[in-house]
Amino acid sequence: MIRVEDLVVRYGAATALDGVSLTVAAGELVALIGPNGAGKSTLVNALAGLLRPAAGKIRVDGRLALVPEGRHLFTPLTVDDNLRLGAWRAKNRDTGHIYELLPELEPLSRRPAGRLSGGQQQMVALGRALMARPDVLVIDEMSLGLAPLVVRHLADNLRERHRDGLAVLLIEQNARLALELCTRAYVLEAGRIVAEGSAADLAGSPQVAAAYLGLEA
Repeated sequence: MIRVEDLVVRYGAATALDGVSLTVAAGELVALIGPNGAGKSTLVNALAGLLRPAAGKIRVDGRLALVPEGRHLFTPLTVDDNLRLGAWRAKNRDTGHIYELLPELEPLSRRPAGRLSGGQQQMVALGRALMARPDVLVIDEMSLGLAPLVVRHLADNLRERHRDGLAVLLIEQNARLALELCTRAYVLEAGRIVAEGSAADLAGSPQVAAAYLGLEA
């Protein structure tokens, strides 16, 4: 669904991504982990077409939808209106199927998004992306600023969508969550992929464990 080959992205003279390559196959749940400033959000913006690469290739097969870092909801609008904005290119903006997928949103449908908790807002951002009926979903920092129980609930919902056949690229600073949730992962540092493999193998790597899981090498 996603193929990135030797991607280079620059901000002026500064190189944010330097020869990054990764893939997400149909039905896969893949993580991209790394510290702040590694280039994770730059990759997201390149996938979304918001940044023009200096070199390399990006190929997306099917419809891609993004859950951005920080959610970026229209806070004065209702939950239902925010969801409908996710289908702005489609003629059918019926939100009924989202309430079936995420039933906790239905009682909140008429509430302004700005009056929701952080976890509820993240659920709306997920629902808004799903309104596009994507083939592949890119989620940027799903757990940011949320309590562990809320994160676990979001992770459970993501597993359900994945079981329905949705391909997912999860960009996360929370490496423990990402490696538990995904089957395969990449590690991005200073704009370069420094490790890749199964989530189990990376979680068992002394270097990854020391750097990202708080365990001694």
